[in-house]
Amino acid sequence: MPAIIRMENLTKKFGNFVAVDHLNLEVEEGEILGLLGPNGAGKTTTILMLATVIRPTEGTAYVRDYDVRKNPDKVRELLGIAFQEPKMLWVSTPWDIVNWHAKVCGLSTSERKQRVKEVLEALDMWDYRRRNVHALSGGMRKRVELAKVLIQRPKIAIVDEPTAQIDIVGKHKIWRMLKELCEQGTTMILATNELYEADVLSDRVAIMHKGKLLVCDTPKKLKDSIVGGDVVEIQFEADPSPKIVEKLKQFKEVVKVVKSKSSMLRLYLNKVEEVVPKIMGVLMKDGASVSSIRMSEPSLDDVFAHYTGLTLEEAQKEGG
Repeated sequence: MPAIIRMENLTKKFGNFVAVDHLNLEVEEGEILGLLGPNGAGKTTTILMLATVIRPTEGTAYVRDYDVRKNPDKVRELLGIAFQEPKMLWVSTPWDIVNWHAKVCGLSTSERKQRVKEVLEALDMWDYRRRNVHALSGGMRKRVELAKVLIQRPKIAIVDEPTAQIDIVGKHKIWRMLKELCEQGTTMILATNELYEADVLSDRVAIMHKGKLLVCDTPKKLKDSIVGGDVVEIQFEADPSPKIVEKLKQFKEVVKVVKSKSSMLRLYLNKVEEVVPKIMGVLMKDGASVSSIRMSEPSLDDVFAHYTGLTLEEAQKEGG
């Protein structure tokens, strides 16, 4: 499928500070591309360049075939944007903001009335539609910012930290709405520093750190790229025999076997879903008394740590 967005050596410098460093990345039509990284990684700056809010220092990006430098008006016609910091303080209420945005998007009076009500209700903001925006919490303001994209149903949606300051129930509801938007034909760039959000929503995840693109692939392939990233913990009723330990070490997918004092073996391996049935076969054949088996796959935080040497939380403290 052809790329709907192409970034070619996209770079932004603020004085001597390089916020985005020669970014080369494509977004395929119809996909959700997650931009994952700590605050300061360059995600928001990338988005602002794509949205033609700020100009690149070097390189450029193409939205469809429009250059963000040369055809900013054409680019903006294709985009719907939910900013990290809601842009709404010049009007008084959520209703005013969303209704005005629907009007700008060309919705008829009757369609506008219906869609505004539907979206505000879906975001649990209908009862607050006449409240002054200054009286809204950060999470409520975020919902109103998202409403603009949901009303517009743009060809390309760019959402920056869509569920920041929103409770867990609200997060799941918003994730479902964003997925439904893409099922209706929208391509999405999702900038987030939330690992689970990137994992559940993204078709592919691009990991950024200190302005650079480290890697981009599907969440599954990124996790599978970590050698020995899967973990299997086998709790025995009594200490496993040396013979069993040796047999488990013979599997080519097993990178390391660690024995703990509590009759447990911890196996670090690849392709856990393929290997565990074989491991069970060995244990049953040898008559081993197993009380439990627990499996875990690597997370996107493990992937981030694999490429940077830092967890996302540690990188956050470092500032990117």
